[in-house]
Amino acid sequence: MPHRVSVVGIERCIGCYSCMFACSRLRFNEVGMARSAIQVRSAGGIERGFIVIVCRACIDPPCAKSCPTSALKPRPGGGVILNEDKCTSCKSCYEACIVRAIVWDDERDKPIVCRYCGFCTKFCPHNVIALESIGREILV
Repeated sequence: MPHRVSVVGIERCIGCYSCMFACSRLRFNEVGMARSAIQVRSAGGIERGFIVIVCRACIDPPCAKSCPTSALKPRPGGGVILNEDKCTSCKSCYEACIVRAIVWDDERDKPIVCRYCGFCTKFCPHNVIALESIGREILV
């Protein structure tokens, strides 16, 4: 059954960015936040809290539809799988994502998309995010 990372308690987010550090560390073996597939941002001041942006694992992902080389392909059950070798760095996927969940890696000139591994959820000290089963039937 496919999974996705979901925001389950945004009111508990304190903006520690642990999820972003975890993602960046796992994927690029570096300590930083710029190369993370999950993004945490201020909602506009301390009293407004934070927003967490993560791929929603769309069934019919607009990012994949916009890719002229099929570098992004729909994943069975929702979401996408990136084949970086096919990516021409056109940024169509980045512009097509309606929730802005695709992060652009300026250093590699490639998109960073969620792998739905849930590694980031293990580092959230306040259980703001969780890995959940999508509950969609996989059609192969």
